[in-house]
Amino acid sequence: MIRFATIGTNWITEAFIRAAKQVPSFHLQAVYSRQKETADAFAEKTGATQTFTNLHELAASDDIDAVYIASPNAFHAEQAIVLMNHGKHVICEKPLASNVKEVEAMIETARKNDVVLMEAMKTTCLPNFQAIQHHLSKIGRIRRYVASYCQYSSRYDAFKQGTIANAFHPAFSSGALMDLGVYCLYPLVVLFGEPKSIQAHSVRLSSGVDGEGSIILDYGEMDAVVMYSKIANSYTPAEIQGEEGTIVIDTIHTPTRVHIHYRDGRIEDISVPQPHEPMYYEALEFMTLIERGEKESTINSHARSLATMKIMEEARKQTGIVFPADERFV
Repeated sequence: MIRFATIGTNWITEAFIRAAKQVPSFHLQAVYSRQKETADAFAEKTGATQTFTNLHELAASDDIDAVYIASPNAFHAEQAIVLMNHGKHVICEKPLASNVKEVEAMIETARKNDVVLMEAMKTTCLPNFQAIQHHLSKIGRIRRYVASYCQYSSRYDAFKQGTIANAFHPAFSSGALMDLGVYCLYPLVVLFGEPKSIQAHSVRLSSGVDGEGSIILDYGEMDAVVMYSKIANSYTPAEIQGEEGTIVIDTIHTPTRVHIHYRDGRIEDISVPQPHEPMYYEALEFMTLIERGEKESTINSHARSLATMKIMEEARKQTGIVFPADERFV
């Protein structure tokens, strides 16, 4: 059994636990929260046997093998580094950190301590994303990638009334690019690597974070267009356009229906079954690495996490979005 602790007591942590419990080697040992009442309530809800309110005590515990981090983005690097310095394996929610310096420090710490560090990007671990990779050659020379993740935030109405939640506060390294745009960019990096250059635009909110934005990425013989928003909805599927056909993906963040529309009019359904909850596949990948004694995912690799963060950091520089985390170095 791999004994897990979790950091974060929100819906995404519940979703991870529910999915991870389908992996036979998963055991939820503990939950962490700064408030004991919150930790106790979450432990009772999820079935954890221990609670922690001190990060260093959690890191030093001999009862914990691995930790899932789902705290606000600004805390990822500091928490992960403390845990990895105590020999804990870490799977950390996307985005992996606030900026490139933090990601580099996390990777260095993982390697120094010989532990697994993996970004919890569910998309690229899903069977239907792997189906896209398998069938990519069928569409000929690829000319464009288009993806959007635009979802009106449940906290935006309160924001407009003057209440700034974590999701719209720069102190937490949040905003549309960090929270949603990453879902468009990480699959792009997995499929096509780093771009030659980018052009970014965003709509900045009064708090200083972006409410929505777009990035055009230059790959030489192809380009990519990604769009993201927390202040409007979109219902547009993602596409990978080739000279012989186009792959149409229902949603880039959780692809379930994938078709190839060939230039001659044929349509091929390349979707595959995904019988488990979406987060199961990232949990399985992470736990398999630990069981095999491997230190890095070949899917959500360190290099891909770093490349994605480089794009996001450059986009923030171009659009004037600055986080307090940018002024510190872990």
